[in-house]
Amino acid sequence: MQPAGQREAIRMLNNAGIDGLVVIGGDGSLTGANKLVEHGIRVVGIPGSIDNDIIGTDMCVGTDTAINTIMDAVDKLRDTASSHNRAFLVETMGRHCGYLAVMAGLICGAEMVLIPEEDIPADDVVKAIGDAYLRGKTHAIIIVAEGFKTNINELAEMIEKADVGFTTRVTILGHVQRGGKPTAYDRWLATRFGVRAVEYLMEGKTGVMTGLNGREIVPVPFIDIVGRNREISKEYYELARMLAR
Repeated sequence: MQPAGQREAIRMLNNAGIDGLVVIGGDGSLTGANKLVEHGIRVVGIPGSIDNDIIGTDMCVGTDTAINTIMDAVDKLRDTASSHNRAFLVETMGRHCGYLAVMAGLICGAEMVLIPEEDIPADDVVKAIGDAYLRGKTHAIIIVAEGFKTNINELAEMIEKADVGFTTRVTILGHVQRGGKPTAYDRWLATRFGVRAVEYLMEGKTGVMTGLNGREIVPVPFIDIVGRNREISKEYYELARMLAR
């Protein structure tokens, strides 16, 4: 982040005889990569962010694995939720981006998805869970991105006090979403990105990121992505809300 750190990085690269660098990461990593490019270092980036919030690519490395991890956890929680008439509030990662929560809500058939991008009153959450109980549902799954305005434990306390019919439990998945065995899709994507990144360096390209555009891998200039974030699809969010009804 600071000139002194950039100077030290350049010194270490030169000392090791490294003439090309591949940086894998999110906005912070790619911003740092762009700084090195400004100092004359040949750098190519690969988007790696489970939030899938990097602009210029349809998908980031790690996103699919994280979604599958959430799906597996929610599927297991649903068994307990159904047998004990419970509402489970499941917190996913996503301080500023609700992509994981929305996709998990769609795939897992959650009764509600709460994300930082949408300002939903806590009272509406309580009412929605109560309505689900009255409709005869045996359980309720609410996916909550960690950046949602109301803390998940506060939400659980409000639901308990409202006595909507379900007993309430909180599950915070935490950093388990950032690890584990990569899915087949992630392995395929990472392989394609890695090969293309090396090819870009061999071709003399620098200051670009590998981006998935449909089925093709394309070079995306750092200047087009640094300091910008990809917004979540409104269509996906509305689809999750529709299916919850």
